[in-house]
Amino acid sequence: MKPSESAIDTLLHGVNSDPFSLLGAHAAPDGTYLRAILPGAECVEAFSLDGRRLGTLEKVDERFLFEGRLRIKPQPIRYRCSAQEHDWLITDPYTFGPVLGPVDDLLIAEGTHFRLFDKLGAHIIEHEGAKGVHFAVWAPNAQVVSVVGDFNDWDPRRHVMRNRIDIGVWEIFIPDIGDYRAYKYHIVGADGSVQPLKADPFAFMSEIRPATASMTALPAKLDWGDEAHRSHWASVDARKTPISIYEVHAGSWQRDRWDWFLNWDDLADQLIPYVVEMGFTHIEFMPISEHPYDPSWGYQTTGLFAPSSRFGEPAGFARFVDGAHRAGIGVLLDWVPAHFPKDDHGLVRFDGTALYEHEDPRLGFQPDWNTLIYNFGRREVSSFLVNNALFWAERYHVDGLRVDAVASMLYRDYSRKAGEWIPNKEGGRENWEAVEFLRATNRAVYAQHPGFMTIAEESTAWPGVTQPAYEGDGKGKETALGFGFKWNMGFMHDTLRYMARDPVHRRYHHDDLTFGLMYAFSENYVLPLSHDEVVHGKGSLLGKMSGDDWQKFANLRAYYAFMWGYPGKKLLFMGQEFAQRREWSEDRALDWDLRGAPAHEGVRNLVKDLNRLYRTKQALHAGDCDAGGFEWLIVDDAANSVFAWLRKAPGANPVAVIANMTPKMHSGYDVPLPHDGNWNEVLNSDSVHYGGTGKGNLGQVKANGGRASVTLPPMATIMLEYAG
Repeated sequence: MKPSESAIDTLLHGVNSDPFSLLGAHAAPDGTYLRAILPGAECVEAFSLDGRRLGTLEKVDERFLFEGRLRIKPQPIRYRCSAQEHDWLITDPYTFGPVLGPVDDLLIAEGTHFRLFDKLGAHIIEHEGAKGVHFAVWAPNAQVVSVVGDFNDWDPRRHVMRNRIDIGVWEIFIPDIGDYRAYKYHIVGADGSVQPLKADPFAFMSEIRPATASMTALPAKLDWGDEAHRSHWASVDARKTPISIYEVHAGSWQRDRWDWFLNWDDLADQLIPYVVEMGFTHIEFMPISEHPYDPSWGYQTTGLFAPSSRFGEPAGFARFVDGAHRAGIGVLLDWVPAHFPKDDHGLVRFDGTALYEHEDPRLGFQPDWNTLIYNFGRREVSSFLVNNALFWAERYHVDGLRVDAVASMLYRDYSRKAGEWIPNKEGGRENWEAVEFLRATNRAVYAQHPGFMTIAEESTAWPGVTQPAYEGDGKGKETALGFGFKWNMGFMHDTLRYMARDPVHRRYHHDDLTFGLMYAFSENYVLPLSHDEVVHGKGSLLGKMSGDDWQKFANLRAYYAFMWGYPGKKLLFMGQEFAQRREWSEDRALDWDLRGAPAHEGVRNLVKDLNRLYRTKQALHAGDCDAGGFEWLIVDDAANSVFAWLRKAPGANPVAVIANMTPKMHSGYDVPLPHDGNWNEVLNSDSVHYGGTGKGNLGQVKANGGRASVTLPPMATIMLEYAG
């Protein structure tokens, strides 16, 4: 059937919403009709993909529209185009059938597709005998969607996509292109307005900023060698296993000689051996997904599925993870589903409507960061984010996600004044849609990836953050979020406030260090000394300590030993392991030259030994999340600012942790110990090896009648292990 002149006009202008109905190969009683737009061509011959000549097409419109009727079955067609002395071949994308199928439609419509990253985005595949790239994007309210890129001169008329109307997904298979091709989506909104060119929400790679196009890329890695690492973590209970995390900003841990970011391979060569040497069990990267603005540190991401091109190709990150795993180091990623930036090329009003965000800013705007909030109640948006969590576990074998700003997701009135937010249906402040999204994410990753862990940065008293998120019974609101661990923000704030006080005043604030044990086992906690504490004028951890320079170092050593003896998993931000003096900045590498100073290297030696003890002494880690693994020995000696407790585990020798938070040395200090006999001094933060005075117990104390006389060095924490 001959299309109308108006249909041809819309087709040639690239605004026809159903180009597959007009272009390509269409069966008819007298053969197959071919129709193609072939810019620049004067003569056109049709060939099968295996090279058989099928016939010719005639130019029926001066705007390079060609038609022909051939006695063949509909099939993919390759055209030989000629003009003057030039010939070229082009394989017609409109002669190929769809890639997505009815099962995909059903699961996408339900929001239960757990392999969306295999279906949406740009995938290099072979389809119906041709190699090329399949593009698919969700834009349900668009009139027309086209792929534009360096393969079609960024011309939106060339590759208008097929609309799968039932699910709002647009797709097209473009043959004869491969990896490292730049592309975006050209979207005409429902009202006919043309949107800014959009990066692919599922892009696996992006251009290096400030450029913003998406890039086609092959799968991350095929030859993994980390089975032993992954099997180990799948076989253990992480709550009872040593977890000591080194938090890293990939762009400023170290720089190259041109002061540029290290690529993933160089980071692997330098960072992985360093973390092994230091004894940490995990590296946690601040967000590495693509983001346009360096000072956002990655927390305002526009490419959730793309490792940032700042550090090289995506496969480089896969090689890093594989190398870390082979060295016995886990890799965690900061993950940011709490908000997204308003950059024009990103998700904002993606198809001309509030698609990923809320229309009403009282629901969809985050004032703290001037960003937008995902519409968690929309199943396609929730599915997009759940799939992103699964993607990092599946494609990059990461060991877990630390979820940023969970509190901002849980409460509709977070950082808002009266009138700036909308209550839920019950009139409350809880964001139940976000709650269910978090529960769904945790159910999905824990079910599909044994050994995976999720960690919540959650600063409120929301109940059950680390309780299992079982499917609800439908009778009420479920509050358990299903995280594996939660950052203990209270520990961080209380203890740092205490350490900043002059020791003469600490007796009046004794509960800053004891109060945390009132709730230490209410959740599964990670004790974080994170990047948040060393930015925005807060100085470094060393700078937070009270006193002169000697006291600052002594305080910091005592504090680290206190923390490693305290119940909970450990997290330390990069640079603090050698007591960096300057506040952290994303603009420069850490001050590695400080390692030449004995006091700084002493702190680093202490952190190494703390990690070694924490990993090897079962009493120090098996009860991190179990109240039965902790017992106060001295809780009320505020006058001397002394604290002592016991860490214990079934079948392990107990370890007593004793901290003296004043510069006064105590000789013959009476400490209750539960077992008579020898207790070895396995750690003393005042050791000369760490830069201290060397005061201590000559390696051992003896308990009689349930008590021992102990030397407590000035501003120091010691650990005594029962030896029998």
